[in-house]
Amino acid sequence: MRDTDPSVFFEVFNEIGIIEQLSRAILEARLPYGLIAPHFTVLNHLTRVSDGRTPMEMARAFQVPKTSMTHTLKGLEEHGLVEMRPNPEDGRSKRVWLTDKGREVRADTIAALGPEFAKLAEDFDVARLVEIRPVLTELREYLDAARD
Repeated sequence: MRDTDPSVFFEVFNEIGIIEQLSRAILEARLPYGLIAPHFTVLNHLTRVSDGRTPMEMARAFQVPKTSMTHTLKGLEEHGLVEMRPNPEDGRSKRVWLTDKGREVRADTIAALGPEFAKLAEDFDVARLVEIRPVLTELREYLDAARD
């Protein structure tokens, strides 16, 4: 079935946006003092795609200005969660590396979300989430490819 009504897309993206806002509040309540969701998403990104990225690569991945990414990285560096090292391929830039503490904060935060996820599993059919995940992944991959 092909539905060309653009409101379908708006409604889906609107629901995703609201879920993002609600889940961000849950996440930020479990982060160590002084950290916010963008800090965690950078830790998660560096874990998922591997560290050693340049700030510019990361700004492109997050679709934010380089200045915003630099500000986020500075906060992470001040907390000892990332380390900026010279880029061996370009002496004018740096690369971002997770520290052991950064990996630990990410793991501890995910563990701290455990009770929230357990409650969700009691009240919501996890099988339905498993069922929709491939669709969400496919949508993300499409949107990611289409932005370039």
